[in-house]
Amino acid sequence: MARVAVVQIPGVNCEYETARALEVVGLTARIVRWNEPASVWSEFDAYVIPGGFAFQDRIRAGAVAAKLPAVDRIAAEAERGKPVLGICNGAQVLVEAGLVPGLHPGRVEMALAPNRAPRREGYLCRWSWLGVTPGPGSSWYARNVRPGQVIPMPIAHGEGRFLTADPEVQERIEIENLVLYRFVAPSGGRAVRYPFDPNGATLQAAGITNRAGNILAFMPHPERATWLRQVPLELKNAWGESRRAAVGNWEALEGPGPGRILFQSLASNLLSPSAEGARPGREARS
Repeated sequence: MARVAVVQIPGVNCEYETARALEVVGLTARIVRWNEPASVWSEFDAYVIPGGFAFQDRIRAGAVAAKLPAVDRIAAEAERGKPVLGICNGAQVLVEAGLVPGLHPGRVEMALAPNRAPRREGYLCRWSWLGVTPGPGSSWYARNVRPGQVIPMPIAHGEGRFLTADPEVQERIEIENLVLYRFVAPSGGRAVRYPFDPNGATLQAAGITNRAGNILAFMPHPERATWLRQVPLELKNAWGESRRAAVGNWEALEGPGPGRILFQSLASNLLSPSAEGARPGREARS
C-alpha cells in the first residue's frame, strides 16, 4: 500500500480533510508534523503539503515554511522521483523553496503575488473552472482527466497569482508545458477576465509542475471538492446537475466530486504494479 505524508506545519488547517481525500482513493495517509526526525521522511512514497496559513504567512505566504528542514528532506525524496503535491499554501511553500518550476536548482524563480481582479482586493473564495494542458506532470496529476474536460474546483487564497520577473523563466514554463492546470471559461475556452480568470496569474496558471512532472504547486482546493455533496447546487454544468439530482440521496452525495480526479490520478500511479516495483526505496522496506 502506498503511503503518503500529509505535512502538518504550524498554521496549516487543511491536513485532516486532505488525508481523508487521499484515503478515499485507496492511499494510506499519515499526518506528519514538520519537526519529525529526519529518518521518518524517507518512509513515504509521496508527500502533500496542504492548505492553510503556515507560520501566519509572515513575510510572504509560504516563505518561512519553505526554510524548514522537513521541506529540504521532501525535496531530497523528490529528487529520487517521489511525487510532491502542494495545495494552496502548500503550493506557495513549493514555489518559495525553489522546487517549482525548479529550472535553476537553488533559485526561487517565481512568487505567488496578491490576487489581481477589478474592484477586488485580498482573500478570494469562490468556485473556478480548470482545464489541463498536457505536460510533464500529466501522468502524475492529470491521468484521470478526459481530453477537453473542464473541472470545477474551489479556490480560497489572497496570494494566488503565479508570477515571475524573469522572461526566460516564463518562456521556459510555456515552452516546456509546465502549466498543467489553467483557469478557463466554463466552455473550456481561454479565461480572459474575472471571474473565470480569478487572480490574473501568468498564463492563467492554476497549477505548475517542475520539469520532471513529479512536483505540482496547485492553488485550488481539490480536498474541498472530493465528494459530490461538496459541489454547489447552483453550479451550471454536469457536476451541478448530478448534485441537484442527488438531493436526499445520501449514497449518491457520498460519491466522487470533481476534486477527486486529481487524487485519483496520483493514486493510479502510486498503486499501479509498475510503480510498486519501481518505487524508490521499496525494496528496503519489503
